[in-house]
Amino acid sequence: MQTLILTIVLLALTAAGFRLGRRRALALAGGRPKDLSALPRYYGVYVALWVFVPAVAVLAVWYALEPSVLHALVVGGLPPELQALPEAELGLLYSDIRNAVALGTTPDDSAIAAAVAHYRSLSASAPLGLGALALAVTLAGGGIGLRLVSPQLRARRSVETVVRALLLVSSTIAVFTTIGIVLSLLFEAVRFFRLVPITEFLFGLEWSPQTAIRPDQVGSTGAFGAGPVFAGTALISVIAMAVAAPVGLLSAIYMAEYAPKRARAVLKPLLEILAGIPTVVYGFFAALTVAPFIRGFGSSLGLDVASESALAAGAVMGVMIIPFVSSLSDDAIAAVPNSLREGAYGLGATRSETIRQVILPAALPGIVGGLLLGVSRAIGETMIVVMAAGLAANLTANPFDAVTTVTVQIVTLLTGDQEFDSAKTLAAFALGLMLFLVTLVLNVIALYVVRRYREQYE
Repeated sequence: MQTLILTIVLLALTAAGFRLGRRRALALAGGRPKDLSALPRYYGVYVALWVFVPAVAVLAVWYALEPSVLHALVVGGLPPELQALPEAELGLLYSDIRNAVALGTTPDDSAIAAAVAHYRSLSASAPLGLGALALAVTLAGGGIGLRLVSPQLRARRSVETVVRALLLVSSTIAVFTTIGIVLSLLFEAVRFFRLVPITEFLFGLEWSPQTAIRPDQVGSTGAFGAGPVFAGTALISVIAMAVAAPVGLLSAIYMAEYAPKRARAVLKPLLEILAGIPTVVYGFFAALTVAPFIRGFGSSLGLDVASESALAAGAVMGVMIIPFVSSLSDDAIAAVPNSLREGAYGLGATRSETIRQVILPAALPGIVGGLLLGVSRAIGETMIVVMAAGLAANLTANPFDAVTTVTVQIVTLLTGDQEFDSAKTLAAFALGLMLFLVTLVLNVIALYVVRRYREQYE
């Protein structure tokens, strides 16, 4: 709540800075905007940036350093015998202190109770200090901005420089975030491959990552052959795209080339509603409607269909992906220049021939992008698979059998309290790395197709 109030106050002061900056620029110019070096609104934005940017920088630094500062202050206030504990035990003690503060309890140990009270006091005073500091920085920035306003100030250039710097910072954060994700996956996957040979992981045919706590328990070694997991992911993705690709592409062709404007205005929003349905709803639909129907229909034909099958999960997943394929393909087809259509008609081609031989090849980069987005969506889906396909790691190509996928196994391996020095937990990072590599290969293929056909049609 305090953060929300601080954000509202900051936005209000930013708006006030905009109005004051604009008003001051006009006042210095004697009410004549033509005497200013930029439009009056740029002076308002200039002062607003002086108000907003320093305050946001203070908030970012505060929230980045607050956990470390609290940890240092609370641990530094402990008795010397507790500070001398090993790092792992000290970390557990600090977690107990935080849990006691969150639950509002007081431990029996007087030293820990004092630490809990200290932590509670720091947590209560920290927002007040942050608010005071942010307000002071905001007012100081606004004062500096107003002082720098003058008719000779090139406010537009200054504003564009700041905006360009903000865009550069944002892009840099995105790049470093991606690098951090890749490195975190890579380092943990390397730790896993030190415990389990990579050949066993990639080509093994038995997946049973459950390991025992004690060496004398059954199954203490586990089995980390990810072949069944990869096969299940591929099987469900193929079924999903077998549903989504033709339906999505044909619906896009109809809406872009055949449907009247009124029909398009109704059909496209209705089709895109499917993209807004939560995946858990699709999972319920697959588990309660589609899976029993497939099992009953298969039984009537004498087929052995599992209660949770890849076909049920893949079919419902394909319905979920249809809007992605349809929308992107429709946009790509609509972006084809009319000159290509008119040229084909001028040569005597029919509408269907024009679509097959001119429009679809010209729109192929966008269509491929939509299809690959659908494939990535299918590979990364979790909830539908959990509810409709099960958790069984079966190496099979039979769509009527129960299978599992990479994402489901990652969730299963990281559920609950885990220790990050066991092969069971580290296997999730190895699976994540494989998922990342597959996505990277799909993106490379998409770039190849786009570049090839752009050279042909531009």
